[in-house]
Amino acid sequence: MRLLGLLLLTAGAASAGEYALLANGARMRVDRHEIDGVAVRLYNTTGYIEMPAALVSGFEAEDPPPAPPAPAPSPAAETLPPVSVVNPSELADAAADKYGLPRALVRSVMAAESGFQTDAVSPKGAIGLMQLMPETAEILGADPYDPAQNVDAGVRYLRDLLNKYNGLLWHALAAYNAGPGAVDKYNSVPPYRETIRYVARIGSALNAADKAAPADSGQHR
Repeated sequence: MRLLGLLLLTAGAASAGEYALLANGARMRVDRHEIDGVAVRLYNTTGYIEMPAALVSGFEAEDPPPAPPAPAPSPAAETLPPVSVVNPSELADAAADKYGLPRALVRSVMAAESGFQTDAVSPKGAIGLMQLMPETAEILGADPYDPAQNVDAGVRYLRDLLNKYNGLLWHALAAYNAGPGAVDKYNSVPPYRETIRYVARIGSALNAADKAAPADSGQHR
């Protein structure tokens, strides 16, 4: 916490390009951060994530990438495969197909949960593309910091919730957001503002996908 204390003395200003060191041992790359009282805002190109300062143990400046070595011309040089880049939409579609869910549904949940950000961490500690809580990820046997495992486990969990609630989508979505206990207590979408907005947001996204589908007959739904 010594480094975080130094940053507090500087009113939270930071130069672009750094790593936030989370209290659970993870590192998250951000463009910059701001500290506002007991909260920390971590900024990237799409906006910012706000979390309690207690969840951040410090920051490290991002080292500039080393200059690439001069290529050695050789006609017999081996061609290396391209570096794999995580594509959230492809991960969503693959998991949707694996567990028999509509691709539009899985993409809409991912958008509502993390905005397709692989390194998203919520103020409550939910992690990754599908915003898995650490204890949920442990039960599902997944590493929440691995995007492929995160998405696979999240979609599997959504599928299990749909089975639990006999295919009632709003119940399953509400349980994904607020937990099955809340849905079971009210036998419906619980009267929580966040959960109601969450379900409505995904419903709107699914309606938009349905309207757009005829224009793209090759879309897998």
